[in-house]
Amino acid sequence: MKIIKRNGTEVIFDLSKIKTAIKKANDGVLESERMTAEQIELISENVANACANVKRSLNVEEIQDMVEDQIMNQKAFSVARNYITYRYVRSLVRKSNTTDEQILSLIECNNEEVKQENSNKNPTVNSVQRDYMAGEVSKDITKRLLLPQEVVEAHEDGRIHFHDADYFAQHMHNCDLVNLEDMLQNGTVISGTMIETPHSFSTACNISTQIIAQVASSQYGGQSISLTHLAPFVDVSRRKIRKDVESEIEALGATASEESISDIVEKRLREEIKKGCQMIQYQVVTLMTTNGQAPFVTVFMYLNEAKDEKTKHDLAMIIEEMLNQRIVGVKNESGVWITPAFPKLIYVLEEDNIHEDSKYYYLTKLAAKCTAKRMVPDYISEKMMLKLKIDKNGEGHCYTCMGCRSFLTPYVDEEGKPKYYGRFNQGVVTINLVDIALSSGGDRDKFWQIFDERLEICYTALMCRHNRLKGTLSDAAPILWQYGALARLEKGETIDKLLYGGYSTISLGYAGLYECVKYMTGKSHTEPTATPFALEVMQYLNAATKKWKEKHNIDFSLYGTPLESTTYKFAKCLQMRFGIVPGVTDKNYITNSYHVHVTEEIDAFEKLAFESQFQQLSPGGAISYVEVPNMQNNLEAVLDVMKFIYDNIMYAELNTKSDYCQVCGFDGEIQIGEDEDGKLIWTCPKCGNTDESKLNVARRTCGYIGTQFWNQGRTQEIKERVLHL
Repeated sequence: MKIIKRNGTEVIFDLSKIKTAIKKANDGVLESERMTAEQIELISENVANACANVKRSLNVEEIQDMVEDQIMNQKAFSVARNYITYRYVRSLVRKSNTTDEQILSLIECNNEEVKQENSNKNPTVNSVQRDYMAGEVSKDITKRLLLPQEVVEAHEDGRIHFHDADYFAQHMHNCDLVNLEDMLQNGTVISGTMIETPHSFSTACNISTQIIAQVASSQYGGQSISLTHLAPFVDVSRRKIRKDVESEIEALGATASEESISDIVEKRLREEIKKGCQMIQYQVVTLMTTNGQAPFVTVFMYLNEAKDEKTKHDLAMIIEEMLNQRIVGVKNESGVWITPAFPKLIYVLEEDNIHEDSKYYYLTKLAAKCTAKRMVPDYISEKMMLKLKIDKNGEGHCYTCMGCRSFLTPYVDEEGKPKYYGRFNQGVVTINLVDIALSSGGDRDKFWQIFDERLEICYTALMCRHNRLKGTLSDAAPILWQYGALARLEKGETIDKLLYGGYSTISLGYAGLYECVKYMTGKSHTEPTATPFALEVMQYLNAATKKWKEKHNIDFSLYGTPLESTTYKFAKCLQMRFGIVPGVTDKNYITNSYHVHVTEEIDAFEKLAFESQFQQLSPGGAISYVEVPNMQNNLEAVLDVMKFIYDNIMYAELNTKSDYCQVCGFDGEIQIGEDEDGKLIWTCPKCGNTDESKLNVARRTCGYIGTQFWNQGRTQEIKERVLHL
């Protein structure tokens, strides 16, 4: 059995330390008020048994709370007061400098919680450690100086989650929809160097990867680019290649038919497209941004976004090559082809590609093959999105998210034109719906009263995010604000005008709808009698964001929080405050946003149809998934799911497994088992290898694919997922 110390390191549980602490408190009171040796032994044993019954590593504070309770049970109130006073004094000493031990544990790679906070960061790498160290300082400043105490306390005890506090001290925002078209067509500046309009497709791809790296280093969330913005450069290369071919033929004193010349040109063009797409895939995987990880980038593939049929044809060639290369994968250090985490791919299902007789159905079949092998692309239904994303002119729009699921709301500029690229999200604060339910004790009136109180805290926290960005000069991130990624502001100009009027969004996240409904109704939210309450909760959240938006002209939007590491944090906080409540707090995770619980048996089509109604009520972002077995030999079933997505839900993905053991070469599903302390560990079912450095495991974490393993809460959630197909 292990415990987590205050600096985050994980150590073996030592019962003698508990006994020693109790004896010190006991010796500090009058002899007549002291406990006997037998009482101290009983307290120690009870605490040890309680720790063993919790299926996770407890932290020191939780164990000390248990000790206090046990001393109270023995009616040794003077000893309890002495013990509490000692804890308080030690707490004051620690608060004099809250970051030193955290940073030292990071450097020595002993901080278990931080090591598994982000499933795409390797905590042993210097650049990652540097980012985490800076993050610890930022969090310390944020908690002590920048946030109201009520927000800090609500964050600490898990009533809300103030996302990305490790970046809050700087004037940084969350996600972007990069205006790659503007930057490529009109030029940009990278690190003080003028980058003019590229004269070939491969150069455009190269510039795009540099833009991606620069953008990732200037904000902390996801970013998206569209292949449509690269498509015009295919014809630029085509014309350039044709001139070269004609010159070569002329130099040889030969002649060739127009058909022969065109064949040669298209063959060379295909090769350039291959090199350009390969550049994007390998550059994104190998780039290291200033926060020590590959950029969280999404690549959007939408045929109808092309401005004419010729560009659409060229875009189709790019999409085809991107899918083919992703199917192959990338080589790991052993030279084995594996599934990369990035870039995330999104493929739009539309009339031109969804039916067997559609012109581009061959791309959809290729996408199905890619999904079965590599878990991407994910799918947006143009049909459903046009119904849900309606602007003030009454027109529907289809566009990509800004990361794994964060969507902009419809926006029309001063000229009455829709605008999406060049917009961004200011940040996220998430409300813990499970905590509201448990705090109410099941009383509906009290539930809504507490709901209002928690929403008020979230509102305060979100306004802190907004106000932190106000006054930010464009000079803080020139690539974003001055050179086209998001805007073309003047040097010295503030970004304030981009924070209002719907140009950017700010997100109220929510988590644990399933557990909330389960506690309040006794049923899953999929039960017809419980679904109305779930929808009422969603409508209540939307009403709050609408009220705030009208008050400030800031685009508050409801967001289905993905919860990567926070799922574990929320679960631990709930267990500490309310104990183990069957079906509600008996897991080391809570459910992402509105999702059906991972253990619930439900058909893939039924799940997608059910969750579609909640996507409509999450305008700031949402994604649904179905868990499937190995589908590489059953692509027709994958295509059936894709067609169902097109007709029924806006944004969805299929989760499968894509693993490899470097010790024995096993390429099936790496399993999750337990060690002697009950800790969940990844194990090769063929050779028993548990060394994570010699395992390549890819799982959908929360929209993005994760490859650096996960904390115990998320690992349990992954282990307990049931198949939907």
